[in-house]
Amino acid sequence: MKIIKIETLQWRFLPRLLTVRVHTDTGIVGLGETVDKAAATKGALHGIIAPLVLGQNPLDIERIWRFAFDSIMFHGWSGAELRALSAVEIALWDILGKVYEAPIYRLLGGPVRQHVPTYNTCAGFGEIDDYAMWSQEDGARAGDLAEDLLAGGTSAIKIWPFDRFSEATHGQYISLSDVEKGLEPIRRIRERVGDAMEIGIECHFRWNRASMERIAAALEPYNILFIEDPMPATNADEIKRLSESTSIPIVGSELLMSRWGLRDWLVKQVSQIVMTDPTWSGGISETRKVASMAEAFGVPIVFHNVAGPVCHAVGIHLGAHVPNLMFLESCRAFYKSYYGEISSCRPQLTPDGFDLLEGPGLGVELLPGALERSDLVIQTSDGEGLAAGKASMGDHWENIDLL
Repeated sequence: MKIIKIETLQWRFLPRLLTVRVHTDTGIVGLGETVDKAAATKGALHGIIAPLVLGQNPLDIERIWRFAFDSIMFHGWSGAELRALSAVEIALWDILGKVYEAPIYRLLGGPVRQHVPTYNTCAGFGEIDDYAMWSQEDGARAGDLAEDLLAGGTSAIKIWPFDRFSEATHGQYISLSDVEKGLEPIRRIRERVGDAMEIGIECHFRWNRASMERIAAALEPYNILFIEDPMPATNADEIKRLSESTSIPIVGSELLMSRWGLRDWLVKQVSQIVMTDPTWSGGISETRKVASMAEAFGVPIVFHNVAGPVCHAVGIHLGAHVPNLMFLESCRAFYKSYYGEISSCRPQLTPDGFDLLEGPGLGVELLPGALERSDLVIQTSDGEGLAAGKASMGDHWENIDLL
């Protein structure tokens, strides 16, 4: 069995999303996905990763990953190259599941839970605009949003009410009046539904520690679930000082790629919760390794998930299996809209979390109609590749074409 073709697919109405199909000579096709910086990732996939993967046995997932990672380490690995490798690696797991006719969570070792807990990231897409409901009119409709989500089985959300105030000062200062404005949607949620709705606060690494300590102190009375990415992950020592100054747990960080990116973070005990994105940080195997490393430190993990149906399916499989999972992020504005326009993915949410996926591999396929859309752009790499059967780089100068 060997890989004969790799495709990237982009729909113009989903410019952030990059879907990948890995074709084999047996006719089995695996799906992968990554998100954001799509143009760079597409270039890295076709220009760097595909020549290393074509001609290889798709079932040799660990060997292919190590070989490709060895190549991309030469010129810096934690950007477009790793996102491209993540998408391909996910597709290889999908192929593996289809070969053995088993869902990925079974191949990982089986589930530890029957439902995957989630929080709703309150973004918007199309007719579902959760973002507008909490961010506009001083959060006037935030209580309505909380009630609606609770009625649908969601009991935890994430919003980012302070981000807009960072622009004027580059995140160096936030006034007391702006803090009060940022608290408004939180107040309205608490007034409407009390503590029935957990509230996480995303900060998108917009602030310095002085500003974050002011924000965190103001949030203390509201029983906040967590504060995510308060500062850039490059400032680990400052984030640790913040985590020690507040009772609100800190989450970090989707910006730390692979187990090597999170290793020192865990050793330093920077945050009480860690987060990673399987479509950015190396794929399914690497995410499981990150989670196991965090588990060894007694730290729970959140899976970042603001992409498409494949990323969501990956989160369900990993979330079923990983013991120290805290939450799988999800966005109902996405899974109730475009997931169903391009794929068979129809997430089923209960008050306990998402149901598991039972189909072989990911349990998700692209719809035939999605492949016929006029706004779909497909780019293909095919042929024998440059490294069929090769498992290690060896003398890099002798193999300069593989770098």
